[in-house]
Amino acid sequence: MAKYSRQDILNLIEEEDIEFIRLQFTDIAGNLKNMAATIDQIDKILDGKCKFDCAAIDGFRGKGYEELFLVPDLDTFVIFPWRPQNGKVARFICDVVKPDGTPFLGDSRYILKKAIAQAKEMGYDLDVAIKTEFFLFDLGENGEPTNHTSEKGGYFDIGPTDGGENTRRDMVLYLQDMGIQVESSYHSDEAGQHVLDLAHVNALTMADHILTTRLVVRTVAKRHGVHATFMPKPRENVKGSGAHYTFSLCDQEGKNIFMDQKDPRGISKEGYYFMAGILKHIASMSLVNNPIVNSYKRLIPGYLAPISVGWSFTNSSPLIRLTSIGGDGARIVLRSPDGAANPYLVIAACLCAGLEGIRQKMEPPVCMDEKEMDGDNHEKLPRTLYEAVSLFKKDTFLHEALGEHISKHLISVKDREWDEYCSQVTNWELGRYLETV
Repeated sequence: MAKYSRQDILNLIEEEDIEFIRLQFTDIAGNLKNMAATIDQIDKILDGKCKFDCAAIDGFRGKGYEELFLVPDLDTFVIFPWRPQNGKVARFICDVVKPDGTPFLGDSRYILKKAIAQAKEMGYDLDVAIKTEFFLFDLGENGEPTNHTSEKGGYFDIGPTDGGENTRRDMVLYLQDMGIQVESSYHSDEAGQHVLDLAHVNALTMADHILTTRLVVRTVAKRHGVHATFMPKPRENVKGSGAHYTFSLCDQEGKNIFMDQKDPRGISKEGYYFMAGILKHIASMSLVNNPIVNSYKRLIPGYLAPISVGWSFTNSSPLIRLTSIGGDGARIVLRSPDGAANPYLVIAACLCAGLEGIRQKMEPPVCMDEKEMDGDNHEKLPRTLYEAVSLFKKDTFLHEALGEHISKHLISVKDREWDEYCSQVTNWELGRYLETV
């Protein structure tokens, strides 16, 4: 049910003295884009008549149209709490449509909406929570980002050892002002590394929340004189930053269908099926969950990141943790994605794969708690972006889930990115080979 009507928006604009509106949308890579308009254009904005040159956005070009239009989702209307309180700035998150009003197939928000519609046809709604990690680094002499930090904090430390305590507090308060509930925030394991746990909401709202959170984190960090990055592995010899997605599927009455008290673990057959569907496609899904070269510097042995396709009920380090502990009931925690990923595509791919698992009543592999995994025989996640692209190319199910437009774009762009990376000569290579070869 919609939270805001058109008249509600007009009333809020007048009551809150709003002067500027930012229209936000997301490119295929998951980067937040926007254009701004004054409040004089509000009727045009609400009518979905604001257009932009799509050739300026990678992956948005197409035959038969030169411009795309932004249709605001009224329920995403919020005021930026860090902007001036006289002549306030508000935003909408927008859907992208073609000139004839039909959805643009390169709009990842639309792709997630399609997956959600599939779930609704089966009588389900997906709830999602996330634990997102990031680093706060010092700025250089000229204000440029570095990957260095002067603080020495570790897990759950407090100030002054936790040098980001005040920065995180402002992040949480701003997010709260914007309607995003942060269940907890704390210092993570590595120096300068931090965590925000976002409370579970419906799938589309969570994807919107994740992009808003990234904006808030970077904005607040800059105001505190540091640089925030969600880069998966910004420093060598330390643990990287992940984005752990937690999924639960509900029926139309809001009951968590992953729960079954008769099961020794409290998990229903649908919960196992859903997890099995994700596990079936997870390796080829890596191109979506781990979309950059640097992603695979995180997914290596020895740093608590998942490297194999498996699941556990008692261990928190495998790829998937299945749990029914706590007040949220049964849920599936996926630990491989990172902050470089487009959350709309991550959630859409996982939802489609999970639904396929339910439809086909897929059985998951043996639980890692019951059988020690043989590393030589067990399926591994890709070790490089090249491997991820190769696996994705073969997975026609994911192509259908994400659509031909986005699938072809991902393959093309990531092939080029890998080729560009391979053309570089790194400091490691020079140190290793220059004098000895």
